[in-house]
Amino acid sequence: MATRPLATALTLSKTPRAPSSSSGSHHSPPALVRRLQTLARALASSSPQAMASAPAPAPKKVLVPIANGTEPMEAVITIDVLRRSGADVAVASVEPASATVAAAWGVKLAADALLADIADAEFDLISLPGGMPGASNFRDCKLLENVVRKHVEKGKLCAAICAAPAVALGTWGLLNGLKATCHPSFMDKLPSEVHAVESRVQIDGKCVTSRGPGTAMEYSIVLVEQLYGKEKAEEVAGPMVMHPQHGVEFSTKELNSTSWNVGETPSVSIVSVGLFL
Repeated sequence: MATRPLATALTLSKTPRAPSSSSGSHHSPPALVRRLQTLARALASSSPQAMASAPAPAPKKVLVPIANGTEPMEAVITIDVLRRSGADVAVASVEPASATVAAAWGVKLAADALLADIADAEFDLISLPGGMPGASNFRDCKLLENVVRKHVEKGKLCAAICAAPAVALGTWGLLNGLKATCHPSFMDKLPSEVHAVESRVQIDGKCVTSRGPGTAMEYSIVLVEQLYGKEKAEEVAGPMVMHPQHGVEFSTKELNSTSWNVGETPSVSIVSVGLFL
């Protein structure tokens, strides 16, 4: 780089040259010297050596709870993708005495800890996988409800997929007034206070919801985007050969803030008008 020779050259200006015997010699103005010294220090701090020694930002902390009956794809894909992004993901069992849970489809999942052991920790994101009866076990776990409720009250990012939006977050009242989606077979279980939509991944403020195992990859990439930004999401998705369609976004932003709701089935009249010339 050109910065090292320049920094070295400017640093030399700290030592004034001896006055010349010529009567026409002049010293550099003090203000100019100070500016040059400041520039030299700035260039030195931006050198590769200085930048390499700068501390890396702390990873985002994520909680993924699991339970008996959790959908393994939704849990494992979320954990895997978030860890690829650099997030510090804690997998916690909500089962009272076992760190290993009997997930759906005969799959066993081993947690890092019991939820009770890390309930007081702070997280940047809590993501609930779905599956049944996994989502019901989440709903009935008062400790998990308290952890998620406090997390949401602090304005932090919360997410759920498949049955979990309706069965857990919806039952706890944490989706009221928000647009949310869930597994098609649970759409009618979303409370009436929720604006139900059929998006594959739905973002509303600090809440992200999704539909099922087939949307788990998109859901996980959106969580990376919410935590770290679009550039990191693309960096993670690229090596997984996930998103080859040029111009297609991982998430969409709602531009129309108006909610269109009616209390009954609307009547629509279509009038056909013929134009004769």
